[in-house]
Amino acid sequence: MEKEVGNGCSSLAYKLLFSCPFGLSQPQLSAVFDESYDRIPHSDSNLENSISQIWDQRVQKNGSLFNGKKFRYGGYSQKSGDGSKKESYVCLHLGLTDYRTFVGTNLNPSWEKFLVASEDDPTQCRHTSSPLGNGAIVETSDQKIVLLQRSNNVGEFPGHFVFPGGHPEPQEVGIETHEYCKCSKDSELVNKKVSQEMFESIIREVVEEIGVPATSLMLSFQFLLLLAVRSSFYRHIPQGLEC
Repeated sequence: MEKEVGNGCSSLAYKLLFSCPFGLSQPQLSAVFDESYDRIPHSDSNLENSISQIWDQRVQKNGSLFNGKKFRYGGYSQKSGDGSKKESYVCLHLGLTDYRTFVGTNLNPSWEKFLVASEDDPTQCRHTSSPLGNGAIVETSDQKIVLLQRSNNVGEFPGHFVFPGGHPEPQEVGIETHEYCKCSKDSELVNKKVSQEMFESIIREVVEEIGVPATSLMLSFQFLLLLAVRSSFYRHIPQGLEC
């Protein structure tokens, strides 16, 4: 049974929010990028100030850390399609955050203080950075699964074994702020680009991390959506699993 700790957070390592094990085609997955899904600053000024303090401490210890924009996970919506197949259609709700705020909220020693007592996950995590991540399961032609070992010079879980992965990147679709996508026409175009980045980013991560050509991956690419919370650090990690 799942044990609950402070603010309704599970004591388990992960909490599944949504799972789509049969895969999603590109038309089945969309994204809405809007500032309403950005992080809401906490009313406690001391807690807010700790974000920059934690970041400065981490950078002093590890000079290779640098800040960068990330998509913020702000929830999702789901609907079933018409017809006999009853396909699922999923829309990710995304805001904008950065790595600095992630380190200062989700990885803060006082991370639980950023949470709101609520059963609704986006409400519970409205004060955390919660960057969107991705991960891939890569199976070789001789039926082996590829694992990587993280560097000892990274900000999270140094030296651990992981699947290839990283983050969809806002800068890949030209996003630095919300300013240029205010009108409805621009917003629609941005949402299409962001939706495409959900697929392209995981392929890019695999190519960069293990050196396999993208053309080889596309032969058997499946996008399996898994929305999960890493409870110990309360980081949201929607996963694109590549098989």
